[in-house]
Amino acid sequence: MNKNTETTDRRSFLKTSGMAVLGTTLAYQSGFATTLLSGAPPVLKVGLIGCGGRGTGAAAQALQADPGVVITALGDVFEDRLEEAYTALQAIDGKRVKVAQKNKFIGFDAYQRVLDSGVDVVLLATPPNFRPDHLTAAVNAGKHIFCEKPVAVDAPGVRKVLAAVKTAKEKNLSIVSGFCFRYDASNRAVFGKVLQGDVGEIRSVSTFRNGGGLWSKPRQPGWTDMTYQLRNWYYYNWLSGDFIVEQAVHSIDMMQWVMGDRLPVKATGTGGRQARIDPIYGNVYDHFAIEFEYADGAKGYHFCRQQEATAGRNTVDVMGTDGNAIVTIGSRQEITGKNKWKYSGEKNNMYQTQHNELFTSIRNGKPVNDGEWMANSTMLAILGRMVGYSGQVITWEQAFNSGRELGPKIDAYNWDLAWEVPPVAIPGVTKVI
Repeated sequence: MNKNTETTDRRSFLKTSGMAVLGTTLAYQSGFATTLLSGAPPVLKVGLIGCGGRGTGAAAQALQADPGVVITALGDVFEDRLEEAYTALQAIDGKRVKVAQKNKFIGFDAYQRVLDSGVDVVLLATPPNFRPDHLTAAVNAGKHIFCEKPVAVDAPGVRKVLAAVKTAKEKNLSIVSGFCFRYDASNRAVFGKVLQGDVGEIRSVSTFRNGGGLWSKPRQPGWTDMTYQLRNWYYYNWLSGDFIVEQAVHSIDMMQWVMGDRLPVKATGTGGRQARIDPIYGNVYDHFAIEFEYADGAKGYHFCRQQEATAGRNTVDVMGTDGNAIVTIGSRQEITGKNKWKYSGEKNNMYQTQHNELFTSIRNGKPVNDGEWMANSTMLAILGRMVGYSGQVITWEQAFNSGRELGPKIDAYNWDLAWEVPPVAIPGVTKVI
């Protein structure tokens, strides 16, 4: 598996979704007075912020989740990306993609203009360094939110997200996280059994997220440094958080899930770049190996790799006092030992389930809020990056309270901003605290 299967699955969804509109008419909730047709549910106006492949996929899933969804606003820093998303969504359901030209917003302030356009729900799918500010603005504007993972690239961003999450609860706003594996039916079944004690006391959890390389976009005439970095945001840790935060955080989140979302006390580990030696890969690593230690002595191990032509693996293995849980994502969910069990239930589209549950919560007036655990899982991946970069043992408290910010303040962004990209981290030399 040399390509990102998660990205492939989402692209396949867009190609095959066509004009299908799933879901049933849901209960009326006061506050959304406009109707589509007599007897149809009130309209929910949805705005997309970040029109890349993941954002376009999220908007398509929103359309399928609820017959009352109408896409009314799009925002991105790049016009071509916005227009590509608009064309793709029009092909899926042109009658419910009603984005007037005045509601196509381009630029670094596009997120705020989408929020000001009268939408009820926003889909946040920009590179993750923007997430804390976009999430905060969306909560302050009183919007329900689908929020892609990760939610930050540094500790100050995580703390900002946690503050916004608290405000969202006070305002009865729904926040559904892009940590999609928590919405997979088979994962919910096996991890639910672990959490109810079927493997006994957990002594260790190991996770692997190994895969191939990613795309890069060659520099074009007229591109500034900011343009180039945003077009290739995976490879700059101030934009992505490095791939342990941007992608492998899914595996770390599953570790956290099965550990009951309790926080580790410290971490140690290593990382580096063996294959990504070309300058096109910015300043990110291509492998990490991290050990997390919990207060009761349990250990969490995370291994991740993005190197072309290498073997793929996406697994979670839980070792307990009464048995083990063995999970190969997408194919095997099994418990061995005292309480033997194997999943044989139906499969679901976890990406679609996220949106189904989001819009059901809005219709029913029963908000769901994934905010606290999505922030903590993001912070755990940041901690993993910090110990990999530095080669030091770092406690959760030290990492969480760090004041280091990787990128500029949101009001400083412009196309001529020459943001100084730090060199590739060297363990034993690079400081992260």
